[in-house]
Amino acid sequence: MHLYGNRVTEVVKSDEIHDRVRKHGNSSGRLRVAAVVLLGLTTAMPPQLFAQQTAPQAGNKVLNELPSEPAPTPTEPLFLRDTEKDFGKAHGIYPNPLRIFESTKVPAASFMNSVRLTDLVKNGKIYLSLSDAITLALENNYDLAIARYNLDIADTDLLRAKSGSSLRGVNSGIVSNTLGGSSQTLTVGGGPGGTSAGAATGSSGLVVSTDGAGPLPENLDPYVTGTVQLERASAPQSNTLFSGGLAALTTNTDQYNFVYNQGFVTGTQLQVGFNNSRITTNNPFANYSPDLTSSFKALLTQHLLQGGGIWVNKRFIQEAIYDRRITDSAFRQQILYTVNQVENIYWALVSSYEDLQAKEHALEQSTKVADDDRRQLEIGTMAPLDVVTADSSVAADKQALISSQSNLNYQQLIIKQAIARNLNDQALLAAPIIPTDRVSLEELPEEKQTADELAQIAFKQRPELEQAVLSIKKDEITLRGAKNGLLPVLDGFAFYGASALGGAQSPDALDFNTGKPYVPGSFPTVNYSSVFQNLFNSSAPDKGAGFNVNIPLRNRTAQADRARSLIEYRQAQLRLEQLYTEIKMQVVNQQFALTNDRAAVLAAEASQKFNAQSLDAEQKKLHLGASTTALVLQQSRNVATAENSLIAAKAAYAKDRASLYQLLATTLQHYGISLEDAATGVVKEVPLIPGLEPAKQSKEPTVPDANQQQQQQQEIPKGPTMQQTPPPQK
Repeated sequence: MHLYGNRVTEVVKSDEIHDRVRKHGNSSGRLRVAAVVLLGLTTAMPPQLFAQQTAPQAGNKVLNELPSEPAPTPTEPLFLRDTEKDFGKAHGIYPNPLRIFESTKVPAASFMNSVRLTDLVKNGKIYLSLSDAITLALENNYDLAIARYNLDIADTDLLRAKSGSSLRGVNSGIVSNTLGGSSQTLTVGGGPGGTSAGAATGSSGLVVSTDGAGPLPENLDPYVTGTVQLERASAPQSNTLFSGGLAALTTNTDQYNFVYNQGFVTGTQLQVGFNNSRITTNNPFANYSPDLTSSFKALLTQHLLQGGGIWVNKRFIQEAIYDRRITDSAFRQQILYTVNQVENIYWALVSSYEDLQAKEHALEQSTKVADDDRRQLEIGTMAPLDVVTADSSVAADKQALISSQSNLNYQQLIIKQAIARNLNDQALLAAPIIPTDRVSLEELPEEKQTADELAQIAFKQRPELEQAVLSIKKDEITLRGAKNGLLPVLDGFAFYGASALGGAQSPDALDFNTGKPYVPGSFPTVNYSSVFQNLFNSSAPDKGAGFNVNIPLRNRTAQADRARSLIEYRQAQLRLEQLYTEIKMQVVNQQFALTNDRAAVLAAEASQKFNAQSLDAEQKKLHLGASTTALVLQQSRNVATAENSLIAAKAAYAKDRASLYQLLATTLQHYGISLEDAATGVVKEVPLIPGLEPAKQSKEPTVPDANQQQQQQQEIPKGPTMQQTPPPQK
């Protein structure tokens, strides 16, 4: 199956939705209906029509050679943002023509936290669910806020393209300045070749692609140039014979010249010039003073080969539409990345929180053993060395507790910077975060599917594939533009003009036959209105037609651009197929990882239960005198190790499950995240995260501040010695 019938055509079918959706206003309901109707209409259209609109001319066989994996599903067009300006539209002339000179207003960026975050602070603590964390990230996260502006930047490029100007491009890469977490993602690459690193050999270390190759489109925005000049000149004369006996000639010249220029998408240029002058002089050879001269000339030029045709002059508009679609897809990719990053940060917080609980429990156990040993030492039933061993274990557990507290404090700060914009609020900064969700071991439906079935889901959902396909469509436009640039320049032109003369008889005009001034009325007075009328009555026409030709004898620049554009297209083909292979391998690997993680959690739970029962048995033996303090402490260490393994296994399972959703690009569907809400930054529907269970009710761990931690570190024993232990009492 060829490219147009499979991957690319299905993605491009929704491209025309952009301009049409804008016309339906800002109502989300109407926009959704319009988008669905238009998408349905375009889906019903025959593929041949799209081939005529987007595919190159017959004979360009290089564009039909891609494998037949399923086409990615187009991202919903994001024109629902609550902004004061549609940056893809210009200021209209009606009713105020001066508005075209006004600058576009861009709403100021917000640096305040959403009200939702403030509402979560209760009794000086923040009880945070995973759904709350994701919701707050959609509203406050800086990465998403920065990426949102790319949507408007892409619209400004579309506005430039409508005027016939070249594109400035849009940054559609992932913004990843939020600290913490680790996400798996794919990027299309740093250039047309799909490379993102390595030495560059271009000018100043930059490599410029052939994007936009070919003749520049016509300037579709009309413009008027005008010159108004008032000149007063007096020129001394060295020969009075030729100046009628005047020692100096005085000439006052007023010029009013205007030119109108307009380009059309057919490759046509229109230029209309309208020139006027008013000259008064004392020159006796001038019959009129003032002398009124007016002329106009309309020149129409049509590109017949290079630069001719509607498509070549509208190709930047189509590229801008593709860029906007790529930006929509990149924003969806940014959401997937950021949501997964926030999930990883949340589960790291849960792990730190549970680790602190485990460390407190371990300290309670070792302290209890040390207290029991000390009482037995006092009555003479315990050796001093056992007390020293127990005290050393207590000191080690205190140090581990402080380290765990520091890690939890840091993880709380990490998640705060991911879900908040303003951390200057001391109440917010000091409030500890209590995670309320835990991951369940409920088996996902995706775990029951085969790797091939999951790969097919990823092929349809991954935004990277959609971007790669749209980039290939842009490359096809470049190929056609570069091919048109190979043609010689052949322009046909036609012009029509006229000139007219008028004024009043000069009082200084001489009749050289008689040597006396002309009799008043010798030259009829013609006012400017009559002069203007004479421009259009064919009394003095100026008309003609012709051709301009420019034939390069080597044409090496155009040949190089055409060859390079084709090479870059070949690279894009390989990169697209490589993406399919990489995505399939990622999905397979993640499915295996999730299966292994589940088994690791079950094994860790069994180990934790076994070691807890073993510790209980060892403590009972110690009370009966059948065991030693060292064995009890060793078993306590086994329990702590098992608890740490269980915490790590659950965190790995939770993160890998979230990563599977990200690799399948189904996070938004599974969590109920609205792309519209993410684009506006105002979440109306809170995500619902499946596969979670509430945290078990237990004593909340103590999270001291930095001063308390320093005090605790100072209270840690330096390590008891046998000399410090009091002798047993007999």
